[in-house]
Amino acid sequence: METRELRYFVAVAEELHFGRAARRLGIAQPPLSRAIQQIERRLGAELLTRTSRSVTLTEAGAVLLREAKAALDAVDAAERRTRRAATGRPGLVLVAKAGASAELLAKLLDAYAAEPGAVPVDVQLSGVAQQERSLRDGRADVALLHRPFDSTSGFDTESLSTEGQVAVLPAGHPLSVRTALSMLEVTEESGLPLPRWPLFDGSYPAGPGPEVRDHAQLLQLIALGRATAVLPESCRSQLRGDLAAVPVPDAPRVTTVIAWPPHSRSRALAGLVRAATRL
Repeated sequence: METRELRYFVAVAEELHFGRAARRLGIAQPPLSRAIQQIERRLGAELLTRTSRSVTLTEAGAVLLREAKAALDAVDAAERRTRRAATGRPGLVLVAKAGASAELLAKLLDAYAAEPGAVPVDVQLSGVAQQERSLRDGRADVALLHRPFDSTSGFDTESLSTEGQVAVLPAGHPLSVRTALSMLEVTEESGLPLPRWPLFDGSYPAGPGPEVRDHAQLLQLIALGRATAVLPESCRSQLRGDLAAVPVPDAPRVTTVIAWPPHSRSRALAGLVRAATRL
């Protein structure tokens, strides 16, 4: 199968509409329909169920969508990393979630800089759900990810730290004086909605809470009494006086990992991972 065919199929599978997919791809609809039919004949499988009113994915189509996106990410990653290597400038691109693991990141950069043969590290701080994507498509060489929120499937990883979570509330909130809270109390007794973080594709899930892109925006909304959130305990170091943190023992524990592509043979990357695991 050609990458062009995979891109055609992904567009149709995500739009579930041949007309919209054709406009997204910048091609006419008839050749797009023929291309999808050709893929189905080659695979001997129906990928899409078509009616006069709708297009839906079959089970085989859902599998191909998942695998095609991974394959296209790998192709994009190969192109980006090759272009960077061709510049002749040594260096690593590390991506991390803005506002998360700040203390750990600072220690890691200092520790790696002291390593023999250390190369410059370009740190990119991005919004929620962007780190994994950047690592998969080659924009980054290494990432700090957080289980269970980020998927590490397909990456090599080393666990760096595990911590509990706290509810972040406005300082004057009635629950802010408690020594501990349950998840149920945070969601049902605080009177404040939980934020809605962007999904992998950039869209937001439905719900009453505000849409947020990063931790700085979230903390300001909490201080204004517009939201509450359950965050890793290390966020305490970023809290201002108008915010309070209360432990939530029954919230899932968060593990920070350093992740990289399994096929990497970079000595610089190996040195960075060694520095991280020693911290």
